[in-house]
Amino acid sequence: MAEPSKVIHVRNVGHEISENDLRQLFQPFGVITKLVMLRAKNQALLQMQDVPSAISALQFYANVQPSIRGRNVYVQFSSHQELTTMDQNQGREDEPNRILLVTIHHMLYPITVDVLHQVFSPHGYVEKIVTFQKSAGFQALIQYQSRQSAVTARSTLQGRNIYDGCCQLDIQFSNLDELQVNYNNDRSRDFTNPNLPTEQKGRSSQPGYGDAGSMYGVQGSGGRGAGGYSQMANAAAIAAAFGGGLPPGITGTNDRCTILVANLNPDRIDEDKLFNLFSIYGNIVRIKLLRNKPDHALIQMGDGFQAELAVHFLKGAMLFGKRLEVNFSKHPNITQGAETHEYVNSNLNRFNRNAAKNYRYCCSPTKMIHLSTLPQDITEEDIVSLVEEHGTIVNSKVFEMNGKKQALVQFETEEQATEALVCKHASPLSGSVIRISFSQLQNI
Repeated sequence: MAEPSKVIHVRNVGHEISENDLRQLFQPFGVITKLVMLRAKNQALLQMQDVPSAISALQFYANVQPSIRGRNVYVQFSSHQELTTMDQNQGREDEPNRILLVTIHHMLYPITVDVLHQVFSPHGYVEKIVTFQKSAGFQALIQYQSRQSAVTARSTLQGRNIYDGCCQLDIQFSNLDELQVNYNNDRSRDFTNPNLPTEQKGRSSQPGYGDAGSMYGVQGSGGRGAGGYSQMANAAAIAAAFGGGLPPGITGTNDRCTILVANLNPDRIDEDKLFNLFSIYGNIVRIKLLRNKPDHALIQMGDGFQAELAVHFLKGAMLFGKRLEVNFSKHPNITQGAETHEYVNSNLNRFNRNAAKNYRYCCSPTKMIHLSTLPQDITEEDIVSLVEEHGTIVNSKVFEMNGKKQALVQFETEEQATEALVCKHASPLSGSVIRISFSQLQNI
């Protein structure tokens, strides 16, 4: 083994392993000051605050094989005593500032200003918060009164999960001097000026899910998450979607996340087709087809509320000539393994954004499907040829909304519409990835 160093060399770092995954592996042993991903070599270099922290980590992992996402990684002291120029492009070690830029990974639940305030306020007085959606994902800017509070918050919270197993914080210093906040609502807040309007005149405020934010603290990488989240914040999102209540038959009290689906057609079903159907009702974590019972599958949803929606709306639905039996499983979750398909990080999960809007679309299968994110030059003939193999088309229509092409297709039966959705959702067409939902319209 090389001479002890505060720099640790990590090998077998697959493309699916993120910086945050590595941080979670080493954070229990001390502060991580620098991290460089050597993607071309499937390796990483990680610098601890001091040599004793690095020694503690390597002593621990000498007895316990470190593993990330089912992949063994191998650790040793680096020949570098210090990381210098290599990390300059990482943007991680900017000058400390009182404003933090926070990116949230694996966002299975909506995150509001209230939730973020609850997470960051224990480390100092938070003056302002602004949230926004970027290509990197959901991000927020958090402005503290003092720089020291921001430094403490970053070192304490970096890589932690807001909820168990998801909503992971990736924190760096912003180079902004002052945040500009115009409205106090679920997306932005100036805690020093409570008299700001909630929204620009003429625009309605987005329904909030923040009522439950005060109940939850931040979980460490191994801690239990806030199990109450699905009953509280998601209930608020659904209430917003359904006009202040819940859909008939939905209790909002279920906390079982895993669903057992039986009476599938084993010759025609696969994990992606199940994902396409069940993702209408919530985010999918993973799916497992049972090899010893080929007409059975386990589906783990993002939370109990979403699982209850799926069970309620899909029980008895027809698919590939079979009537589905959809019930809660006795298993609290599906263990990740060779026979599971992972969807927790899939950008096809519908509820990572616009959660209330997606809840509003939840319904039992109908005869009508709605197609969106279509190529701008799409024609009605293109749409018909795409889905006509799945059944008799009664009517179809291509139209434009907000400058984007969309379509409606009405089939003769709910089963035909379900088959078209299951087989064609998320399929590529002329550079676009088609999105298909059930429409609650009765006719075109």
